[in-house]
Amino acid sequence: MLINMSKLLTVLYLLFAIVFEVAGTTEMKFSEGFTHLQPSLFIFVFYVISFVFLALTLKRVNVSYAYAIWSGVGTLLIAFIGLVFFDESMNLIKMASLGLIVIGVIGLKQE
Repeated sequence: MLINMSKLLTVLYLLFAIVFEVAGTTEMKFSEGFTHLQPSLFIFVFYVISFVFLALTLKRVNVSYAYAIWSGVGTLLIAFIGLVFFDESMNLIKMASLGLIVIGVIGLKQE
């Protein structure tokens, strides 16, 4: 079975875009409202890298679907990071809301 390198590269670009977006958002928490220099700088570095990879993804994927995956998976990961590392709460409404994000992303793929 041959792997379509173009598709694989596109998936990797999107994964990198998500990872760097999540890193940038996490740095926002560490920056404490831009009062700490290093995490504040990392916010911009990580978001620029994320946007570069998202732009590369958009060469081969519809913008609505790519953006939904980027923002949706990013939201899920940030919710998990908040829960595990920042002692944020989770309740039924939050879980249901995260589930609706997943449903929305799946719905956008239907053509």
